[in-house]
Amino acid sequence: MNIIKYDPFREMRSLQDEVNRLFASSFSRGDESDLMRGAWSPQVDIFENQNEIVLEAELAGMKPEDVDISIENNVLTIHGERKFEKKDEGDNFHRVERSYGSFTRSFTLPPTVSSENANAEFENGVLRLTLAKREEAKPRRIEIKATGAAQPKTIDTKAKSETANA
Repeated sequence: MNIIKYDPFREMRSLQDEVNRLFASSFSRGDESDLMRGAWSPQVDIFENQNEIVLEAELAGMKPEDVDISIENNVLTIHGERKFEKKDEGDNFHRVERSYGSFTRSFTLPPTVSSENANAEFENGVLRLTLAKREEAKPRRIEIKATGAAQPKTIDTKAKSETANA
């Protein structure tokens, strides 16, 4: 049987190493092989309003025919390729900072979204994809009929405080 001296700092160092590894892999821009392959990922904004969910992807320098969009099993996938095209044989690039090559982005859609009437528009290098919410997911108002001389009252079914008081 070996006797090992307890070192509380060894556990802390191990935890710190794991956290550092996690941050390094999450926030790194990839290694050199990724850059050589052209792996990149467009920036995407996702927001919603009362009737729809909107996804906007930054695809500067691309054309609509360079992008494919599909929805399968409630997963939205955007796939495309930005090609590096040398304009002239005499061009001698000193620096290339924009990313080129193929990309794939996938997003799981909430069950409240209907993919039936999805709409995609491409303008000024931004792909805007609009997905309508299902009717049952939209807020609706219910009228309360009071007996007597009181006026009918309408409440919002999404507002929990009014529903609980009613």
